Amino acid sequence: MSSEYTEFEGILFYPFYSVKNLKFCQEEFMVKDTDVILVTYPKSGTHWVIEIVSLIRSKGDNTWVQSIPIWNRSPWIETDQGQLLLSKKEQNGPRFYSSHLPIQLFPKSYFHSKAKIIYIMRNPKDVVVSLYYFSKVAKFFHTAESFSQMFEKFTQGTVPFGSWFDHTCGWLSLREKENFLILTYEELLQDLWGNVEKICHFLGTKLTEEEINLVIKNASLSAMKANKMSNYSVVSDEFIDLSQGSVLRKGIAGDWKNHFTVAQSEAFDKLFQERMAELDQRLFPWEQ
Repeated sequence: MSSEYTEFEGILFYPFYSVKNLKFCQEEFMVKDTDVILVTYPKSGTHWVIEIVSLIRSKGDNTWVQSIPIWNRSPWIETDQGQLLLSKKEQNGPRFYSSHLPIQLFPKSYFHSKAKIIYIMRNPKDVVVSLYYFSKVAKFFHTAESFSQMFEKFTQGTVPFGSWFDHTCGWLSLREKENFLILTYEELLQDLWGNVEKICHFLGTKLTEEEINLVIKNASLSAMKANKMSNYSVVSDEFIDLSQGSVLRKGIAGDWKNHFTVAQSEAFDKLFQERMAELDQRLFPWEQ
């Protein structure tokens, strides 16, 4: 596998992404009205919410999540494998798939559809930390020589999928749409029950109290770490080196405090205020 990132319209992507697939996704992929799409910036809780939605669809029964790899349960539409799965595989009920794409590269067909999007945000300081450790595990992500190097690349937007600020501002422009649900990693941690109910309501799914309890139990970090279909242990070592750590790491909020210097934190806060000043700060329920 080439170690060089793919570049498309000024944004970097993992080496196994191709310009051909990215163009197809943007111009030709047909979003259906019944689709449910999970959109995130990397390391913002993507795998957790895939697990939650998968379990909601199975009413808490963990048979499906323990038998089908997480990337097949919610394929990535910007990859060749994801596009192939979605074109050939018959799914029960609405299609469920994922994307890290910024809004300007997303399938144009979405903007003329009634498809539902769940958008997950996370404190970008914690995203930086998670990306730093992910770079050590993922062979397709250029390993950061130091946390300071990752901090610089992140603030400059020279990481795969580009600037967090651009990605977030772009997608939040849809926040008033009734088919667009915003969740945050921090609120999921604080009130998982309430957020599972919120997702159920958004999807038009009714679960019993017992079924919601099963969703919460089977979507816990410990359950996901123990599930080989969710912990990436079945991925080829060509892509993932689990000797360097886990794809599913701590599952907490605020770990940035153990990594950022005072100067880095102050510089990041200044950048955040500059880039996100026009947005309601209540959209970001985390401690700076």
